[in-house]
Amino acid sequence: MSAYTLPEVARICRVSPARLRYWRRTRLLEPARGVWAFGFRDLVSVRTVVELIDRGVPLRRIRRSIQAVSNRIPELELPLSALRHWPHAAARVAVHHQGVWIEPDGQTLLDFPPSSLASQGVSAPIAPAWRDFARRLAAEWFERGCRLDSERSTYAAAIAAYQRALELDPGCADTHCNLGSVYFNQNRRALARASYERALALAPSHLEAHLNLATLLEEDGQDAAALRHYRRALALAPFIPDTHVSLALLYERLGLPRKALGSWRRYLQLAPNGAWAGIARGRL
Repeated sequence: MSAYTLPEVARICRVSPARLRYWRRTRLLEPARGVWAFGFRDLVSVRTVVELIDRGVPLRRIRRSIQAVSNRIPELELPLSALRHWPHAAARVAVHHQGVWIEPDGQTLLDFPPSSLASQGVSAPIAPAWRDFARRLAAEWFERGCRLDSERSTYAAAIAAYQRALELDPGCADTHCNLGSVYFNQNRRALARASYERALALAPSHLEAHLNLATLLEEDGQDAAALRHYRRALALAPFIPDTHVSLALLYERLGLPRKALGSWRRYLQLAPNGAWAGIARGRL
């Protein structure tokens, strides 16, 4: 299995690189391939931590649970990836081992059949485990798509990989955005736009989706809509030089020279030796 860098893991698992570095430094994560080289099983561990935190489990409880599982079930090679949120109590952790659900300290939990739980309006314990497993598989398909989406000859395979990832995890905005970019490169503009808009419906602050959709809209002559997305992208990440270039050019076309000059000036502040620096100085 290929190794993943820390930025790649951060992107796939939708967690900040700083957070990953902290988890590695405090030994919550111990990548099998080296200090900053992660394997697929490490991705599973990262996704487990993220899901537990999202469900309200404190980080200190996750650490205690890992230690308890390691002590009580030493045959488990990856105790962290075995942890699951127990859906019948807030911030509670459980492990499914040898057909039963147990707490990390060894106490057996009641494992009701799905029909019994459904009659009480409660999700079966296996549901969170399946969702987590599906997301892990989706992450693997997503990464496959990332490896295939840069060459025209492999666009079709990339689309198939992203579509498979979405079957497993339809709520992943990153996958919708990447799929949209492949469609855009194939000039399948309606599909590209739909994918970008779906990504933004799921994650309104998705920077790449805003920028990609703005580019598509601008090329289609929908300047006002493009301007809204460029401005939103700028609000989310004001220090990306290329966004200021895109805004400057669009302002010029819209007949807004003062705003255009402001964008060129900001570009030079951020990238005085950038590819557009000569043009920017000429405008100023």
